[in-house]
This record gives sequence, C-alpha cells and structure tokens, in this order.
Amino acid sequence: MSEPKLVPCTHERHAAAILAIFNDAIVNSTALYDYQPRTAESMVAWFAAKQKGGWPVIGLEDEAGALLGFASYGSFRAYPAYKYTMEHSVYVRGDQRGNGLGPKLMEVLLERARACHKHVVVAAIESGNGASIRLHERLGFITTGQMPQVGTKFGRWLDLTFMQLILTPGAQPPAPHKE
Repeated sequence: MSEPKLVPCTHERHAAAILAIFNDAIVNSTALYDYQPRTAESMVAWFAAKQKGGWPVIGLEDEAGALLGFASYGSFRAYPAYKYTMEHSVYVRGDQRGNGLGPKLMEVLLERARACHKHVVVAAIESGNGASIRLHERLGFITTGQMPQVGTKFGRWLDLTFMQLILTPGAQPPAPHKE
C-alpha cells in the first residue's frame, strides 16, 4: 500500500465521505456530542462555513481516492478578540485508526494555522478519549482545563478536557484596530 495522499477536501468530492466519518463517530463514540446522524444537507452549510471563514479542510486519500480521514479548524468563539484562536477537529475513518493518519493530518493543519497567522489552537476532547489526548500531548498541546459532566451520551455523563497549543510563543499581539 502506498503512502496516503494529502488533498484539499471539497464538498463535491468529499462531503459524502466526511459525512460517513462524522456519522460513525456520532453513532459509535463520544467524540461528537451529537445524538442523531447528520444529513447530507448539513454538509452544504458545513463546507460553506469553512469557505466563508477561510478555514482549511484537508484530507488523506488512499491510492484509489477514498478518504481515510480529515482535519479542519474553525472559530473558537464568535467574538472578534478570539480571531487568532481556532478550535480544530480531526477524524479518521474507523478502519484506519491507529495507522498514524491523525498525527499527519494534525501536523499539516498546524502548519496551515501558523501560515494564516493564528496564535492558538484549542482542542475539546471527551476526557475518556485517551488516544486523542496522547496524540495532542505528543504534538505539544497542554491540558488547560477539565469540565466534569458537561455532556451526556449513551446513558452516562461526559467530561470535557480542553487542551491548547500556542503556535507562536512569545509573539506580541497585533496593533489595536477597530473591527
């Protein structure tokens, strides 16, 4: 098997595969706090928001062009003062987990964030997801907080761990300007 190919994801080519990955995570895990699978129509709005924000959606494909995983980021919070802070997502197809695709996607996503002059990337991870927490730690993220019992799924309370990576340590904020 050849090395997966990094590609920019588009609605036309990848929406169905991304939707399948999302829905697998919704139905079978606590990675997403949704209860019901998403619809194909929801992907139109998802891609439109990514395009409007100028936020990347990157994927890894196998030699046949099948999407193996994807990563993106978006606004951490919708206030102007947070414009240099992004919250990211990375998802790998169920049958491809453990093959090193998550770190590859994350490294490229972090490079893109730096190139776009982002300062901080935030991860919100269900506290029981040790594999994701370890991945983020290997990439330099630190745990900045835990919120016990803020979600519920599968008949149990879910704790949320916040992690962050400062992309440009020591950088001074941009000169003040009006929004």
